Amino acid sequence: MSSPNIIPRLRMQGIRKVFGPTIALGKVDLEVLPGEVHALIGENGAGKSTLMKVLSGAHAPDAGEMFLDGQVYLPKTPLEARRLGVGMIYQELSIVPHLTVEENIVLGMEPTHGPLIDRKTMRARAEEALSHFQHVDLHPQALAGGLSVSAQQLIEIGRSLAMGCRLLVFDEPTSSLAQKDIEQLFALIDRLRDRGISIIYISHFLEEIKRLASRLTILRDGSAIATRDVATTEANEIVSLMVGRSVEDLYPRSTRQAGETILSVKNLAGIAKPQDVSLEVRRGEVIGIAGLVGSGRSEFLRTLFGLDPVKSGEVTIQQQSATNTTPAARWQQGMGMLSENRKEEGLALNLSIADNITLSSLHRLGRAGVVSLRRMNENAQHWIEKLGIKCQGPTQAIGALSGGNQQKAALARLLEHDVEILLLDEPTRGIDIAAKARLYEAIDEIVTHPENPRAVIVISSYLPELFGICDRIAVMSRGILTQAKPIADITPEDVMRVATGKIEPADF
Repeated sequence: MSSPNIIPRLRMQGIRKVFGPTIALGKVDLEVLPGEVHALIGENGAGKSTLMKVLSGAHAPDAGEMFLDGQVYLPKTPLEARRLGVGMIYQELSIVPHLTVEENIVLGMEPTHGPLIDRKTMRARAEEALSHFQHVDLHPQALAGGLSVSAQQLIEIGRSLAMGCRLLVFDEPTSSLAQKDIEQLFALIDRLRDRGISIIYISHFLEEIKRLASRLTILRDGSAIATRDVATTEANEIVSLMVGRSVEDLYPRSTRQAGETILSVKNLAGIAKPQDVSLEVRRGEVIGIAGLVGSGRSEFLRTLFGLDPVKSGEVTIQQQSATNTTPAARWQQGMGMLSENRKEEGLALNLSIADNITLSSLHRLGRAGVVSLRRMNENAQHWIEKLGIKCQGPTQAIGALSGGNQQKAALARLLEHDVEILLLDEPTRGIDIAAKARLYEAIDEIVTHPENPRAVIVISSYLPELFGICDRIAVMSRGILTQAKPIADITPEDVMRVATGKIEPADF
């Protein structure tokens, strides 16, 4: 709680919101101090979005009170919330692409002179808002649609600052940003905090929270479970509070014993990328592929799985030459892939959970070409329970699930097919910390199965994840893959030197 002498910037007390029979929020308390970065975390479905919609004026609370700098705060619309001092920076930006930067900044509060827009005043307000930023793209008269995502995000922030907002909510702001832009955003948040502006920061990345926030509040099942000081709270405690059970280690690592080589890739090249990839993968190990966006990581997996054409190279799976590179052939050879674009390439969103989990193995679920719906649902239910997929049952549409639960179902399809080699491209992108922890557990169980240890190749842009779950890591740079080294022999700094071109892949 705050000191008795400090009036909180925001105090939400006993906030309740019900949708029909569903209690989305049950008497939630949240307090944010002036000039504080306060993290709000919880599983998908915990109530974060609903609470922020109440704060923004998009939803009216069914019960409870809100105060902004000690004054009663009850906005009826998001525009009124901004005028009262609360700005929302959503993951999905609300930029009008055919308008200029300055027109976007004053959108909804255009200054007028008689019946006309006062463009001189508009320019002055926009330039005042832009003065907080250090971004060369942000010329007031530039068209917003032609700017980078990071620049468009700054327009959103500038719009809130132009309205005099004292509290800004950032909802997963780094999800679409490159590392350079992320660092610039963090520096901006630091400057805003130092100016006394309060920040509510929502993120699935604990390292971001550790970097920015002084306190965090954890939501679970529509209730605020705890508020903690970030500096003194361990990651395992945070995850345990989110899921409501003890979590011994965010990155579980059972005793692993690498077995025989199950996959051998020699000088694999695609049409553009990859250029030259050689890699050996053994049973019972997790191989990580690091590298920057555009380095050729995803193209490597797509070429290996047969989604992209092969220009040259050799692939051997389970001691057998695997020259046939269609995805159907790879399934038969014991290889399955989880695409980074799960909504367009990994799932059939209009079908049920059971349909999606069993889609590639229907031939085993019936006779004479007739699929047994009972067996299909039973098999799906097994994976629902095994992976902790939160749903109403196997027949529920998979499109209705949260991102984390959709990702678990996509992984379940690979396990249902009983593949020996799993190719996972950004498997935890966009899912909450608790869902990540369960996926890490599943990966560990896959490679340490006592009867049938499998092999996993995982691509991730998140280095703590790779170093947490992998046995060896290789780095992709300009389409060329380094040798895979044990994690004990390399550091994240080594990885970044290769990824950024400071060290040639051959010298790694």
